[in-house]
Amino acid sequence: MIQTDRLILRPWRDGDRPAFAAMNADPEVMHDFPVPLTAAECSEKQDRYLRAIERLGYGRWAMERREDCMLLGYVGVMPVRDDHPCAPGVEIGWRMIRAAWGFGYASEGAAAALRDGFERMGFAEIIAYTAPTNARSRAVMHRVGMARDATRDFLDPVNGPFVVYTLRRS
Repeated sequence: MIQTDRLILRPWRDGDRPAFAAMNADPEVMHDFPVPLTAAECSEKQDRYLRAIERLGYGRWAMERREDCMLLGYVGVMPVRDDHPCAPGVEIGWRMIRAAWGFGYASEGAAAALRDGFERMGFAEIIAYTAPTNARSRAVMHRVGMARDATRDFLDPVNGPFVVYTLRRS
C-alpha cells in the first residue's frame, strides 16, 4: 500500500469490481481506446493486476480517495509484455473515473507510483505510452517529470500510433 496526502494506492478487493467495470464501460473514460471494456474483460484485468501485486510486489494499484474511500481508478507500474515494442521494461499507467478528473489525482498517484518504482523496486527507468491525441495523459506525463522519447514511438496494429515518455531514476 502507498499513501499520499489525498490517496491510498492499495491492492484490489472483490468489492471494487462494479466500480472498476463502470469506469471501463464509460465511453468518455475510454475515448482513446477502440471500445469500452466488458464486465468480463474488467474482471480479468483486475485479477491480472492483483496477481502482479501479489507476485511481484508492484502493479496497478486501486486508487482510492482517503477522505471518503471512494475508488477513483487505478495507477501503477507493470512489466511490459515480452512481445511489446518497448520490451523489456516497466511502464506506468493510470485510468480514473470522470468525476475525479481535473483535481490532480492522476499526477499525485503517478508521482507516488514512480517514487515507489524507483526507490523500493529499484527500477532504472519507467516508461509510459499513450495515443498522440490523449492530451490528458500526456499532461500527466509532463507533470510527473517524464520526457518524450520519440525514438521509441510505435504503431500498434489494432490501436494505432503511440507516443512514448520515459523517466530514469535520478
